[in-house]
Amino acid sequence: MKDHHIKTNHIQLHYIEYPAPGKPKLLMLHGITANAHAFDGVIRAGLGDDFHIYSPDLRGRGESDKPAFGYSMEEHARDIIGLLDHLGIEKAVLCGHSFGGLLSAYLSANFPERVAALILLDAAHELNPNAARMLLPTFSRLGVLYPSFDVYLRMMKKAPQNTFWDEAMESYYRADVHIDKNGITQTNSNLANITAMAVGLTSMPWATIFEHIHQPAILLNALGIYTMEQALLPANLAKKATKLIENCEYAVIDGNHQTMLYGKGAREIVAAIRVFYKKVKHLVPEDKTVPANG
Repeated sequence: MKDHHIKTNHIQLHYIEYPAPGKPKLLMLHGITANAHAFDGVIRAGLGDDFHIYSPDLRGRGESDKPAFGYSMEEHARDIIGLLDHLGIEKAVLCGHSFGGLLSAYLSANFPERVAALILLDAAHELNPNAARMLLPTFSRLGVLYPSFDVYLRMMKKAPQNTFWDEAMESYYRADVHIDKNGITQTNSNLANITAMAVGLTSMPWATIFEHIHQPAILLNALGIYTMEQALLPANLAKKATKLIENCEYAVIDGNHQTMLYGKGAREIVAAIRVFYKKVKHLVPEDKTVPANG
């Protein structure tokens, strides 16, 4: 694993590189309150053996800059286009979870010349009608002062969406916070910025955006209970999304919206991506990536 920082679209963007020389490139985009370590469980499950992976902290999260304004989908997209330019990736295979899936869909529809194929992890043009209430436990950690990282981690282990604990979750939650000299722990993400993003999502014409995706795609759907005894993305809405996309496969993954990225769900995601990539690799231009040194 290598950490890099670059300037793109007027901000400093942090990204992690999981090198696999000679392997195809894969850009992974995390969820709305998450960070670049969100895919550690999937990478440990074997994805890092088959792909050279890049995972950025989206603006406002992790080690990337956190401007007071500028959290539209367009701004996020231009950050990622700048990252692709920096990496020398002409056409990317995108894999996005939740918000990162919507960002991947936006990039596919609005910058089609830069996207070869699309992997959506529990992302669709609409979620469970109760999504706002279901996400409250996830949003409630933002901005809270915890007396130590150990206390914070204990709280996350008890969070209702974490129906089991996986060792790879700790690196994700450790990257989620900053700790001051007295041990006081607080999330890197700002509640106001994350709320602005969430509100902005509701005004986007997502059905139309999905209809303008012409690259091959696959939607991997987790139907386990997230909160409120419900799945965050029910099967009927996920399948509806696949019908909006010109060429989109569908598969069910073990776990819920969060835990799908770990354990059995992670292994199933790796297997699905391997099969999908074999079908689309002819669409990916010959690799001309310049080794990052940022």
